[in-house]
Amino acid sequence: MKPAGLLTQGDRTGDTTALDAGKAYIRATSHRPGNVFLGLVHRLDRPVSGVLVFARTSKAASRLARSFHDRKVEKTYLAVVVGRFDEETGEIEGFIERTHLRSRLAPAASSKAKAAILSYRVLAYEDGFSLVEVTPRTGRHHQIRLQLSAAGHPVVGDLKYRAPKALPDQSIALHAARLSFPHPVRDEVVTITAPPPDREPWSRFRSAIASALA
Repeated sequence: MKPAGLLTQGDRTGDTTALDAGKAYIRATSHRPGNVFLGLVHRLDRPVSGVLVFARTSKAASRLARSFHDRKVEKTYLAVVVGRFDEETGEIEGFIERTHLRSRLAPAASSKAKAAILSYRVLAYEDGFSLVEVTPRTGRHHQIRLQLSAAGHPVVGDLKYRAPKALPDQSIALHAARLSFPHPVRDEVVTITAPPPDREPWSRFRSAIASALA
């Protein structure tokens, strides 16, 4: 599981990444001091925690990347957001245009603005915050963060998309909780789950989170 604050892959900061950590683990456990292959097939934003999958071979990386591209991968996120939804379940649709550091809504489809769809289900509500399960139907840049904020329910801690204040550790309350995908070699579906960190604001929803991941 990637902790919030860890980069998935390198950027101009030069900070340690999940990809670096994965390669170091392979070198240590397989006693191979040289370069090792580890394929990056998807990413999580730096302030987001959760399930992250890498490929050990180039063939597996190619097949997994194709599964992501063809939307054969089911992603389930948990988020703690500000406010209470009018509807307990629903679908949010729109168009998202990516800019350099963030994304924004667009009024219609264009060469830069692509359709963005997600489904949500409210799991619990407490003290002005909602725990929601989110299933993105498309994979746009910052889609969940932007669309929840545009719906009036920004992710807790997400200053980039209108959250009122930051969390102490600079994370945001968005977590990749479950990932299901076709195994790149065997004829089976792999499902990986990981609970969010047991700290605020997640800790106030322990029971609902346990039920969602059971």
